[in-house]
Amino acid sequence: MRTTMQNKLTQPEILAPAGDWERFEAALDFGADAVYLGGTQFGMRAASARFTPELLEKATRLAHQRGKRIYLTCNTLPRNQEIPLFQGFLEQAVACQVDALIVADLGLLALVRQYAPDMPIHMSTQTGIVNYAAANQLYQMGASRVVLARELSLDEIAEIRAKTPRELEIEAFVHGAMCMSFSGRCLLSSYLTNRDANRGACSQPCRWSYHLMEEKRPGQFFPVFEDEQGSYILNAKDLCMLPYLDKVVEAGVDSLKIEGRAKSSYYVSVVTNAYRQAMDLYLQDPARFQVPDWLLEEVYKVSHRQYCTGFFFGHPQDCQYYETGGYIRNYDVVACVDRWEDDRCYATQRNRFFAGDRVEILAPGQKPFALEITDLRDGEGTSIETANHAMMQLSFACPTQVPPHTIIRKAVSEV
Repeated sequence: MRTTMQNKLTQPEILAPAGDWERFEAALDFGADAVYLGGTQFGMRAASARFTPELLEKATRLAHQRGKRIYLTCNTLPRNQEIPLFQGFLEQAVACQVDALIVADLGLLALVRQYAPDMPIHMSTQTGIVNYAAANQLYQMGASRVVLARELSLDEIAEIRAKTPRELEIEAFVHGAMCMSFSGRCLLSSYLTNRDANRGACSQPCRWSYHLMEEKRPGQFFPVFEDEQGSYILNAKDLCMLPYLDKVVEAGVDSLKIEGRAKSSYYVSVVTNAYRQAMDLYLQDPARFQVPDWLLEEVYKVSHRQYCTGFFFGHPQDCQYYETGGYIRNYDVVACVDRWEDDRCYATQRNRFFAGDRVEILAPGQKPFALEITDLRDGEGTSIETANHAMMQLSFACPTQVPPHTIIRKAVSEV
């Protein structure tokens, strides 16, 4: 008998990613209602598949103790030789008491129904669900949730909600990297690098710079756009719906999903915290919901590409960026708090910083505040001018009490 916490959601869910244990703890600490993560097989982020059965069981137990849910990804499109392995993978998931499986393949859906009939199934965005007929059919086949394709508008989502059973939950991505291919089904990586994007090994060729060459002039390259540096013609901006969270919820989305299992724990912390606080503001007073400026600024303090609103407001007019495929990075984590006592923060160093630096303190569920680093000491209590050793223990004066896992960050230009 399964003892997981799967129940119908009573309020919109903030769903955060976790690529390893550190990111998993960050998601829990900074306000996620649920966390999605991958095991060592069948996940779309092969590089971040770091949850062994033992670690998955530990994560699920901790999440349930804190009233959170765990969704396990098995959303690749597996080949014939992988199908016999799925029953064992599924048995491990059931033993770990995960709250749902995220599935893309109809064959795997059928196998889950056969071998674990009580396991809730979330149909992945890889399934390409763009209409209510598909959503209803998947519900009839046993899905408890559909993760809609990213190509849908708010109006289309609202119509799907209106024409599907209320028991069928709707999930949508609201933040993070966008794939240039339909619902993430892309063959570029397979063709160019023999790495299958549909089995978790995408090499992201959409982020590369391209030139045009005419067949009768081999070796003579022409810029596709703008200048001789080439063009990032396939490069999509990142999605950010934080200012429009109310519109997403009112369209009928039950779970607001943050992309980023391969991203840092700092990213998970900051973005989860921003959506958590925005959602709390919305739930307090939906009619007068407005995201404060300081909260909007938070999503710019993580590594990101330029932001857009994707397809939510119709066909996107400005969602490609042709000049570079890289990220914008304005802040770095310089330390993480281990404990606070007697007006001091005791922390572990992550990047070099100095006595006298002005930093920001970001604690879970709170507005960040500025602090000048004073009375900086190493782990032995000796006064120092620089924290310059990776993962060194240190402390500094901090009159405001903060909890463990609080982030100490600093503008990149000063790091």
